[in-house]
Parts: sequence; C-alpha cells; structure tokens
Amino acid sequence: MKKKSIIIIGVIILIIALLVIFNVPERILKMIYPIKYEDIVEKYSTKYEVDKYLIYAIIKAESNFDDKATSSKEAKGLMQLMPNTAKDIAKTFDSNEEVNFENLSKEEILNKLLDPKLNINLGTKYISLLINKYKSIELALVAYNAGSGNVDNWIEQGILDKDGTNIENVPYKETNNYVRKILRDYKIYQDLYKK
Repeated sequence: MKKKSIIIIGVIILIIALLVIFNVPERILKMIYPIKYEDIVEKYSTKYEVDKYLIYAIIKAESNFDDKATSSKEAKGLMQLMPNTAKDIAKTFDSNEEVNFENLSKEEILNKLLDPKLNINLGTKYISLLINKYKSIELALVAYNAGSGNVDNWIEQGILDKDGTNIENVPYKETNNYVRKILRDYKIYQDLYKK
C-alpha cells in the first residue's frame, strides 16, 4: 500500500512540475482570452487613448471575437454597436476620416458594422468618449451597455456616484453583470499580456 501511495504522489508531483515548466495554465488562459485583430485594436486604442486590454475585454464580452455577431436588438460586429449609436459616433469624426453614415439606410449601416476595422474604430472611439464624459471606466462601461441617458439619470437620482465607485447599485442586473465581467476580463488581459 505504501509503495502504491508513493508512486501516485510521485506522478502527481511530476504532472505539477510539467504544468509549471511548460506554463500550461497560462497557455490555456491565452486560448480563453485571445488577442485578435491586434493591428486594428493597437491603432485605435492608441489614437483614442484607451487601454488596448480594455478593448480586448469589451470585444470578448460583446462578441467573443466573432466579427459577424448580431444581437437580438440589432447590435452588430465585434463591439456590438447599434445603428443609431454608430451614426452618432460617426458624427464626431472629421469629414476627412471617411466615417459618414449620414445618407445611409439602417440596413447599409448594419452591413458596414460587420467590418472589423470600422467596428473597432467606432467602438473604441465610443468608449473613449464615454470615459472622457464620466471620468470613470466603470461608468463608461455602464453607459456602453445601458446607455448614457440611464447613467445620467442614475447619477442624478443618487443611485450611482459620479466617480463610479458604487456600480454594484446599477439597477439592471444584465448591466451589472456585464460591467463586472468586463472589469474581470480587463484585469485578466492585463495580467496575461502586459509583461
């Protein structure tokens, strides 16, 4: 019996040693939390001064890197943008940036939102605008999911603090979970890739 126990313990120690040597847990995590569309994310996160790891966390939560993702509410693409939101964001661009949805139908906008480059450009600009408005990543994420109007009302009603320190009070359970998930994934992305 003792000999069998010693062999089992030895095998367990060997497996653990191999996992550590070959960094298997990190490899598995990198499969679960991939880096995709790196050039596009790098370009627009730099341009709009948003941490690229936050953008990866948003893309993971919104579409899991599926550029054809479509929600039941017609949000499209990697960062799941609604046509009206995309149209509003496009209005903030300079005329020479070729992001103009003014004369496009809703269907044309929905089709354009499936382009990864355009979607990441608009989504990154949008989260940048929200971060600048609220001075809080947490509140910006709440607004990204539930809309700025809701966030403004919740701040006005005292449900949320202006500094975003009490996001656990977000009345929408889906939004509350969404923000927590992105903040968790954001930290995971930073820990995995920011070395």
